[in-house]
Amino acid sequence: MWSRDNPGGRRGYHHGNLREALIRAALDLIGQKGPAGFTFADAARMAGVSSAAPYRHYRDREALLADVAHRGFELFEATLQQAWNGGRPEPFKAFENIGRAFLAFARREPAYYAAMFEAGVALDATPELRQAADAAFAVLRSASETLCAPLPRESRPPALMMSLHVWALSHGIASLFARADAGRRSLPMAPEDLLEAGVLVYLRGLGLAGGPADGR
Repeated sequence: MWSRDNPGGRRGYHHGNLREALIRAALDLIGQKGPAGFTFADAARMAGVSSAAPYRHYRDREALLADVAHRGFELFEATLQQAWNGGRPEPFKAFENIGRAFLAFARREPAYYAAMFEAGVALDATPELRQAADAAFAVLRSASETLCAPLPRESRPPALMMSLHVWALSHGIASLFARADAGRRSLPMAPEDLLEAGVLVYLRGLGLAGGPADGR
């Protein structure tokens, strides 16, 4: 259970889930100071517990950040899965929806996004983190395989290469132009439009710009 009645914005922790309290505290601190701007003791203070209490769940601050990143990747995967929707209403449109969902997540969940991609947390810090991160990426890889499937096998681009390229493009645009903080760069168009145009150029280069994209 949470309370914001304490002075100085400190959260009160009353007979609740300590792990959840520390994750929420870490997210608040990431939002205020960035993923490198707080200590383990800061997280305990924000959660309203003693400096020794976090050690019941985490060996150190890095382990707490890994758990935050794990939670973030789980939410991220669910967001991408919903956007892809099994390739419906048709694969090209669903592929665009994944890109839009990528940017929307970075804007809506900047603290999670920072923990996932900017905190320097090794994906192999825990098996659970690696599994969650791989599951999120697998949505894009599966979508790439579906998009490539109509091409002759001998001219079909590797789905892994394609998904890595689109992931990198999406992450770059999200990090530069779709942030929900002061780090966002100005852009004379919507980040979604920039990503859509970039992906379209890329797909055309692979011979994959068929379907509705050609009519634009």
